[in-house]
Amino acid sequence: MTSPSEVPSEVGDYLTPSELPKPKLKRTSTGFTPNQILTYEAAIPESARNIWTKYSQLSLTDHQRSQPTKEHEVLTTKQGFEKAFVSHTELTLARNMYNCDELAAYMAAATTIRDGLVLDWGNTQQKQTIHDGKRVYYLSLEFLMGRAMDNALINLKCRDNTQESLAELGFSLEDILNQEPDAALGNGGLGRLAACYVDSLSSKNYSGWGYGLNYQYGIFQQKIIDGYQVEFPDYWLRYSTPWEVDRKEIQIPVDFNGYVYEDVDPNTGKSHKVWSGGERVLAVAADYPIPGYNTQNTNNLRLWNAKPTNEFDFSKFNAGDYQQSVGSQQKAEAITAVLYPNDNFEQGKLLRLTQQYFWVAASLHDIVRRFKKMHKDNYAIFPDKVAIQLNDTHPTLAIVELQRILVDLEGLEWNTAWDIVTRVFAYTNHTVMAEALEKWPVDIIGKLLPRHLEIIYDINYYFLQDVQKKFPEDRDLLASVSVIEEGQRKQVRMAYLAIIGSHKVNGVAELHSELIKTTIFKDFVKVFGPDKFTNVTNGITPRRWLRQANPELAELISDLLNDPNYEYLTNLGQLKNIERYADNDKVLQRWNQIKFDNKQKLAQLAKDLTGVEINPKYLFDVQVKRIHEYKRQQMNIFSVIYRYIKIKELLSQGKSLAEVAKTFIPKVSIFGGKAAPGYYMAKTVIHLINKVGDVINNDKEIGDLLRVVFIPDYNVSKAEIICPGSDISNHISTAGTEASGTSNMKFALNGGIIIGTVDGANVEITREIGEENIFLFGHLSEEVDDLRHNNNYKGVQVPKSLQQVFDLIYSGKFGNVDEFRPLIESIAQHGDYYLVSNDFDMYLEAQQKLEKVYGTRRWTQMSVVSVANMGFFSSDRCVDEYAENIWNIEPLSQ
Repeated sequence: MTSPSEVPSEVGDYLTPSELPKPKLKRTSTGFTPNQILTYEAAIPESARNIWTKYSQLSLTDHQRSQPTKEHEVLTTKQGFEKAFVSHTELTLARNMYNCDELAAYMAAATTIRDGLVLDWGNTQQKQTIHDGKRVYYLSLEFLMGRAMDNALINLKCRDNTQESLAELGFSLEDILNQEPDAALGNGGLGRLAACYVDSLSSKNYSGWGYGLNYQYGIFQQKIIDGYQVEFPDYWLRYSTPWEVDRKEIQIPVDFNGYVYEDVDPNTGKSHKVWSGGERVLAVAADYPIPGYNTQNTNNLRLWNAKPTNEFDFSKFNAGDYQQSVGSQQKAEAITAVLYPNDNFEQGKLLRLTQQYFWVAASLHDIVRRFKKMHKDNYAIFPDKVAIQLNDTHPTLAIVELQRILVDLEGLEWNTAWDIVTRVFAYTNHTVMAEALEKWPVDIIGKLLPRHLEIIYDINYYFLQDVQKKFPEDRDLLASVSVIEEGQRKQVRMAYLAIIGSHKVNGVAELHSELIKTTIFKDFVKVFGPDKFTNVTNGITPRRWLRQANPELAELISDLLNDPNYEYLTNLGQLKNIERYADNDKVLQRWNQIKFDNKQKLAQLAKDLTGVEINPKYLFDVQVKRIHEYKRQQMNIFSVIYRYIKIKELLSQGKSLAEVAKTFIPKVSIFGGKAAPGYYMAKTVIHLINKVGDVINNDKEIGDLLRVVFIPDYNVSKAEIICPGSDISNHISTAGTEASGTSNMKFALNGGIIIGTVDGANVEITREIGEENIFLFGHLSEEVDDLRHNNNYKGVQVPKSLQQVFDLIYSGKFGNVDEFRPLIESIAQHGDYYLVSNDFDMYLEAQQKLEKVYGTRRWTQMSVVSVANMGFFSSDRCVDEYAENIWNIEPLSQ
């Protein structure tokens, strides 16, 4: 990438700080600095200022709005909303009341709501600029935002007004909300965590931006065909989105490939490295407003689109080469087309790395541009103004890119630049599994980013020098902490680079944070000391996961707390005050009714998506999350098969369905989640779940004692129905493999009971709600290594119960045996790495215990107590901890 001063004028105006107008004013799109604002205002002709003041929604210097503006009346009065709605329908959408269908109504309503957001949004950005404090930038490859409109209505406290207005206009709010597709910008917990954090940054009045990629097709749309997961493009932007504000004027060139040479400054005689890129694409910004709750603070989520420098080659078109005439456009846009392209082949690896560099390069240059506009070349204060959080290893190249900017483009000395870099960055680790830590082949990085590979080697060289000085006798330590992993194909260990380049490394649950210090990163603890490593247990935003997902329960809690304004949503610790109602029969009755209502919604969702009818009176046993062997969906479906076997045995003995139901209560096992396209074993698990469902759901002999449902295309909006509708949720990862988990928090906050292993945040949830309100089972993390050793060297001891399951699968009951053989053999013959055989009987015992309690008064009390003690798991608490212990930032007063 070129330096800002080298950017061609047609794409570089945004990157070059504007000089104050002398004497005439040229207003720009880049906002104002504190020193500029008065000069700018004075330079605007008085007539222009008068007109602007008369008709604008917010004056230039009105940063503390005391009265609602005309535009905010859109959200506070029905008349204002209806007027704006009709206006957008007729003028923005070019429709009228005769052809305003539900999609048009959604677009008009969403645009109206967005109008109410953009004033606070612009005001917030200007206020933060004038304040000139420290701003945090959250870099995440995923932002699993979910639907935006309902979240905005809740955060702006205008949901009731909007519902009434739409009803008068002839529409149902729920129907309108269902028109909005989920923003396909993420896949699992990593992306949803990022979404919760940007919500909390706004709600807690911090200055914070998110940076990611604006995927055109997301990860994929999952369909189940003949029991198999089949991936289709997720056209979530088919009708565009009113929540996106294109910033086509913000175009940052990003280079790839090319070569590196050494140049000498003729004035100083000082040599420096120059990277001459071979290919260039443009990063074009798209911004999404992130409103806070009960505050005007509205932060920004900036997502990058990849565009070519030249979209169309006319010479190739005229020569008849029509396909190649748009080749550069297609190649560039592929960078931001799909989240996580399949990296089972070389081109997939190259595209993933291209994505990562494109994203961090654009983000870093945007951050540096913003800093230089305010502070020019005073990089000594850069760490006092900028904090960058790396959400996992995906953005690790940002460390290298900032070092390159400071050394190659800004001319700082290496050590000075590196001191700045390490004070700016912090790294969040999300795994304790060494095999899951990201690595990139050296040859791929060298080809795509030749200068960056040089810098990586230099970073590693200086780091290993320091290690050798500290531990001169420990030669093995150098190899174990080296960023470069030697082997037949050398690789760059991105997690190691992230640790070396950050001033803080945090885990996401207490157990996880301790494990990374004693296992995968223990040598770095030896090098840096324990203070570099800390813990910030994950959290979720209660605005979406309680108020939006479960409005009836949120309202009941509001009534119990005598809190009509839902203030507890920004102080979730107040939930503790509802615990005293755990013995109140009226409250318990209302609590059960709310759960039943939510189960009816979930039952309807299951029927709509799968055709399977399920009875909301029965136990809903749920496991929805990314499909992975360590999360052990395979153990869950094996337990379902075992239950089926036992039900059939009792029926074969002549027992009636009613008699069998005394031993095995009616139960619905609900699954959901996507498997990575190249992850064969995970896709096999999905296939097995669906084939088992086909057999069980069509077995008339067992009636409806057991049902199996796989919810296709699991996403945030489906989770908002599934979490409130669960009775029991499974969080059953092999101990020591799940970093934290956040779905466990979502289920518990909605009154669901957890069955889980002593892993991740289950440990802290248990501490908060009490062991008597959760069903724990399984071996502990400290036992895992010995169990794996025994499985490998003494052979796996498959329990009788599990062997019965394997035998039924091998009988062909659920289809082609060969398709499921690898799944069974990974357990029975290949060491059972995830300890399914070791934990299976304990899992069955835990299920038996919970089923004895289900449906009793005690069950409802457990639910109440669980919700009452979930205050700790608010993402608001998380960002406060990050702010105090890692970012060193303060909230802005409102």
